[in-house]
Amino acid sequence: MEFKAQDSTAFDDMLAFVKQHPDFEKLEISYEPTLSLSGLEINLSRRRVINNGQEIELTVKEYDILCLLAANKGRVLTYEQIYDKVWGEISAGNEKDTVGFHIRNLRKKLCDTNSRFSIDSVREIGYRFNSQ
Repeated sequence: MEFKAQDSTAFDDMLAFVKQHPDFEKLEISYEPTLSLSGLEINLSRRRVINNGQEIELTVKEYDILCLLAANKGRVLTYEQIYDKVWGEISAGNEKDTVGFHIRNLRKKLCDTNSRFSIDSVREIGYRFNSQ
């Protein structure tokens, strides 16, 4: 329904009527934002990751890194960019090792021979999420 400014009393009347009749049901269609990429589904509102039909348990940092890389599919993100976004603080020089540790864990959990996506290293720069 669409109401204009002059219809505001009609809208108020309708709301009052609905409130007086509790037998009216409120029906909503829920929207679940999901990233779907080559067999990988990331349900953003539930923080769930499904890879080839199987739910994968990730740590908070692994999940945040995966979402960041997947949302920027094909783009190279530097170690500093990933660290700044995921940890929410300015990097202090150890971000390459820290991010690298979590990327290795992500690859172990997600990237097998059946995967149609990869987390690629870009030497001395950062990482890129690729999907076929």
